[in-house]
This record gives sequence, structure tokens and C-alpha cells, in this order.
Amino acid sequence: MLKCKNISFQYNRSTWLFRNVNFALERGEIVGMFGKSGSGKTTLAKIMANYLSPAEGEVIIDGEKSVFPKVYPVQLIWQHPEQAINPKWKLSETIEEVEELDKEIIDILGIKREWFNRRPHELSGGELQRFCIARAFHPDTRYIIADEITSMFDAITQAQIWHALIRLVKERNIGVLAISHHISLLERISDRIIDFNQL
Repeated sequence: MLKCKNISFQYNRSTWLFRNVNFALERGEIVGMFGKSGSGKTTLAKIMANYLSPAEGEVIIDGEKSVFPKVYPVQLIWQHPEQAINPKWKLSETIEEVEELDKEIIDILGIKREWFNRRPHELSGGELQRFCIARAFHPDTRYIIADEITSMFDAITQAQIWHALIRLVKERNIGVLAISHHISLLERISDRIIDFNQL
């Protein structure tokens, strides 16, 4: 279980962005989260994925509080894929960051082999996001946080990406927190839905 226990956060000791957030996510579960813009959903996602430290509270991963020596078991997929990839690298170099990337992941996500020799600016947003999703599936990944990952895309691309992602996480028993302001999307993909502002 991925558990947020009394998580609070503030910038520069000013007004609290949020306080005492409690939330839990099981392995193999897909939880949808919505909330007002600017309320702190992305900040919470960064805390859960170890990009930020909370001012108060703690994140507990399957009963563990300690620092993980290698790959952090909670992976964050960002809304804007171009911000998560080195623009100077070819996509083959980006994928090499992930050990033992399963060929099945490449195939399910619809990643074409000719894309590997291209740089990020040579791919569409949807193509690039597929690479970011593939990188999240490290063998040590237990949970994935998907922060508005298809908000920029048309309905067809959105459906393709989520169909592939759901198949992969169900096969690997990975828990997913799906953050979106599209309630209709969350209703289609989630086992349950929570309102961030009610946590």
C-alpha cells in the first residue's frame, strides 16, 4: 500500500498549500483524483514520487519509510513529456536509462522502432508521452502517478494511451493514481474517484 500520512506542504514558510492530507492506494488499484486548479494535486504527486519533501507528514510505501537504494518504487509521469526528457538525447538513450525494459511494453504502447533514432522534437506529443510511460515501467516500479498525462491530446490518442497503460499496470499489479480534471475520463478508468479538496 502507498500511504500518505498527514502530509502538509508550504512554499517558503508562507501560507500552507494543503495540510494533513491522508490517502492510500493499493497495489493493482487505479484511483482517480480531481480537484481545483492550484490546490496542490501536482505538488502532492511530487511528494509521493520523492521529488519534493513534505513540511509535515510522511509517505509510507508497502510499510517502508526508509530511502530506497536504487529506483524509487513510485514513478511520476508528467503532464508535459518534453519537460521530462533530455532534448539532446535520442530516444534510444532515454530508454536505456531504464534497466530491463520489456519488449512487450514497447509493443503494447505502440512505440515504433524507427522512433528510437529520433530526438524529442522530432516526435509528436503523443509519441513522446508513450516513451515517458515506458520509462515508468522499471522492474522495481510498484506505483505510478499519472498527472494529467493525456490532457493535451485528442480523444483517440487519449483512449489509446490509457488502454495501453491500464493493460500494463493490471498485468504487473501496479497501483495508479490518475490525476485529471476530466471527471468523465476518471469514471471510465478508475476503480474509485476522490476529490483532492476533501482529503
